Amino acid sequence: MLIPRQPVPALQVPTLDHGEFNLAAVTPRALTMVVFYRGLHCPICLKYLLELGRLLPEFHGRGVEVVAISGDTPERAQAMAGKLKAPDLRLGHGLPLAVARAWGLYISTSRGTTSSGIDEPALFSEPGLFLVRPDGTLYYGAVQTMPFARPNFAELLAALDFALAKDYPARGEFTGAL
Repeated sequence: MLIPRQPVPALQVPTLDHGEFNLAAVTPRALTMVVFYRGLHCPICLKYLLELGRLLPEFHGRGVEVVAISGDTPERAQAMAGKLKAPDLRLGHGLPLAVARAWGLYISTSRGTTSSGIDEPALFSEPGLFLVRPDGTLYYGAVQTMPFARPNFAELLAALDFALAKDYPARGEFTGAL
């Protein structure tokens, strides 16, 4: 389990149009938002990333660098990008499952063809969203065991406004005995 105020695991993946993404090399004004999505096969991911693409300028305006990452092949990631039509959204691909697990993501096995008519990979990670401070420590994290009920981007923007204005600390950092 990742702990707020502690370093997050290393994260380096290729992106479609923005070069190599290396979390350790990103220098955001405020935070880096890492959105892990299931992949091309997931119609809920498509809807979620469409909303992210729409709100991307709002995140950038608050000093938040954004990357969306899946374990998809470059070809599947390119197919997703074609559906999103959001050229400024950095789309990473080729996420190793061991890295997904290090980030606390759940791993699922294929159930065949989805409702969108696209085959699931044999193994893939379930969604997660993380906000990482410029020093590489975790500020916020949410993981799901299923594709539904992800953090709402509009609500997250409002929360960021509050957190940044009030210098609100990362919470959930206590690891002592209970």
